[in-house]
Amino acid sequence: MEMKEGHSHVGCVRLVPIFNHLDEESMAKIASKARHKDLKRGEYLYQAADVNDSIYIVHKGQVRIFHLSEAGKEQLIRVLNPGDFTGESTIFSTDTYHEHYAEATRKTSICAINRNDLLDLLKEYPEISMKILASMSDRLQQSERQTASVATEPVVNRIIYYLESLAGDDFEEEVTVALPMTRKDLSSYLGTTPETLSRKFKELENKALIEQRPKNEIYIPDMEDLLFSLE
Repeated sequence: MEMKEGHSHVGCVRLVPIFNHLDEESMAKIASKARHKDLKRGEYLYQAADVNDSIYIVHKGQVRIFHLSEAGKEQLIRVLNPGDFTGESTIFSTDTYHEHYAEATRKTSICAINRNDLLDLLKEYPEISMKILASMSDRLQQSERQTASVATEPVVNRIIYYLESLAGDDFEEEVTVALPMTRKDLSSYLGTTPETLSRKFKELENKALIEQRPKNEIYIPDMEDLLFSLE
């Protein structure tokens, strides 16, 4: 889809941790380099083997990043929400093609900055480079943990660890978390099937360890009890 010029992107830039530490004037300068793109649900931001040289920031909506095997099996890698970005690998690599697919899960607004403009910004604001590297490092660690979990942990343990990661550190005993993706995507992310995921959620609910609520929310009455139930 064609990128559009002339939009104000300061609000988009302000969402992103790699930029929002800068002053307003600097963010306005970055925003002036951005282009706008709207996606409908199911529309691709990019596909595997697409040649590209832009970093994409989610302003509104949601984008799922996934890998498709030669056999056609889909593996969800991560979900991007407002403030998240993708495409940085094409900025710092001599290869400017994508290895994965990026698909909008709902109506989504994107702002994009191309490689040359971003490199100019990095020279002017070198602290942005450190923020991008830190973000890439976090993603790599998360990917490695996820790969190890899928390879070694029972499905119920993967679910529990995932719920714990959503809760973060800011809770006492009880907590309610919102699943940031569909159950189908979550099953792909956790390396299982939707049927198995549903069954394991039900087993945890029958043990009173969780309660499934509307709007994709999961209530956990006692996180320690949930963690003690790890197999």
